[in-house]
Amino acid sequence: MLCADVAPPRRRPMKPKLLFLFPECWDRCALQADAALRGEFDVVGEGFDLFRFPENAQILWFDVRRFVDRLVRRYSHAGLAGVVSTNEQYGALIAATVARRLGLPGKVLARTLTAAALPEASPRYTVFPWTIDPAAAAALPYPLFVKPVKAAYSVLARRVDRVEELNRHLEFSSWEKHIIRRLVKPFNDLMRDLLPGDEVCDAYHLIGEEPLDGVQVNVDGYVDRGAAHCLGVVDSVMYPGTIAFQRFEYPSRLPEAAQREVERVARRALEAIGFDHGLFNVELFWRPRDGAVRIIEINPRLAAQFADLYEKVDGTNPYGVLADLAIGRAPRWIRRAGRYGAAASFVFREFDGAIKVAPSRAEIRWLQAAHPGTCLQTFIKRGASRGREMKWLGSYRYATVNIGGRDREDLFRCYDSVCANLAFERPPRLVFEGTLDALRPGR
Repeated sequence: MLCADVAPPRRRPMKPKLLFLFPECWDRCALQADAALRGEFDVVGEGFDLFRFPENAQILWFDVRRFVDRLVRRYSHAGLAGVVSTNEQYGALIAATVARRLGLPGKVLARTLTAAALPEASPRYTVFPWTIDPAAAAALPYPLFVKPVKAAYSVLARRVDRVEELNRHLEFSSWEKHIIRRLVKPFNDLMRDLLPGDEVCDAYHLIGEEPLDGVQVNVDGYVDRGAAHCLGVVDSVMYPGTIAFQRFEYPSRLPEAAQREVERVARRALEAIGFDHGLFNVELFWRPRDGAVRIIEINPRLAAQFADLYEKVDGTNPYGVLADLAIGRAPRWIRRAGRYGAAASFVFREFDGAIKVAPSRAEIRWLQAAHPGTCLQTFIKRGASRGREMKWLGSYRYATVNIGGRDREDLFRCYDSVCANLAFERPPRLVFEGTLDALRPGR
């Protein structure tokens, strides 16, 4: 599949060619909007969108080793300058593998535990297979926050307080079990090729961690030549009483000292695992009562959903940083030079699986005219697909809207306007509060 902005070759001065693997909706939106990036690079896309049907059906027969071999053959003499991906499931790892085989700049994947380097920021954990036997399940140290070793978008992540809840959580049909195996197979295959046998953790496992509390945030940044640089801190706000994300806000409302501390912990975590030459997104909890910081997880890729937020506020898009690193150039980044003072990515969800209808063309035209720069993505599902999302995520995510405002109050006015004029039912009204209490503690 080619990115939407890729044009047929023309007779013109050659630009560096950038290979983009597994482009998703946020990638296509960013590439279409970023004229500077398009002007500097010829972007070529390969792979399928793991989160869009019917494209994602390809996972049922996808062979990652053949895919990598084909890319190496196709692009070994194509003047390729770099390989990138924001795909969380396995795209970043495949991009690193292809870049290494082509002798291009790339990421180094290192799954070294952070517990040894940052014990104070690392939750206690245990790892167990999906097919855990009853005796072992009963002996686990409940309560636990359980999630797959390898997954995306909080799939199958939830708190379990006793063995009966875990057993219900792990009840899958034969078809669901087949899908899970196919989802983790590419990652497993590459890890076996890259690491010694005793260092490979089979992704057909779950990790159970001690439950954490506090204000949940994201630290985004990049590592270049061994030095970690932070782009900013994004607040994660949940739907009340759930672990489902309601919105992501930038800039963060944490105290300045707290923001510096979560950035410090994120940088140390990246150093501890040996990560280099790539963008990262680190999810953390900051606890207001004592200032403690705990690491939720490290994502070795650009958080594509947040890229637009940074551009709105800072005036620079992280996709430019991604391209810089891919070709071995020192990234360029500025702060607070954007059009807006505040930005957020609002997530529209249903918790009863109700069918939703995408906005009409007339409504999209209204959105573009009334709120230029707003980015809308819809994820309308039906039937078994919607039911599986309800089971695996606990909610049905049917749309996201990225909005900018002069300040936070203006941001929410724009949000109210968008909700009032689009076709699908409005989510529960968000209450504007000027204190940190508005950031609900996480799981």
